[in-house]
Amino acid sequence: MAEQHPDMLLVLQDAADLEHRKEIIDFALRERLPSMFVGKEWVEEGGLMSYGDRLPERYRRAAGPRGPDFESAKPGDLPVEQPTTFELVVNLKTAKAMGLTLPPAFLARATG
Repeated sequence: MAEQHPDMLLVLQDAADLEHRKEIIDFALRERLPSMFVGKEWVEEGGLMSYGDRLPERYRRAAGPRGPDFESAKPGDLPVEQPTTFELVVNLKTAKAMGLTLPPAFLARATG
């Protein structure tokens, strides 16, 4: 990526990304590469911005009711859940360090 100079970096979260979160954020900052992540935890560690559902809420939903009905249910009968609340989080300190000016209309949509 350092050789090809992409316009931006979009990081979708998986176990490998989480393990190397700090290195990914540091790379984006060093290369002045605008970056977007799926959780505010990335922004709290220095990432530019994130848009996604709240990680604690995702874990809470995943730990929902389980029991005999769940164990014997057919996969097609299980409910499918989707997040209903999303947050846009922007790290203004990182934006300034990268020399980025974000439009006020965009910043007005930020939730954190």
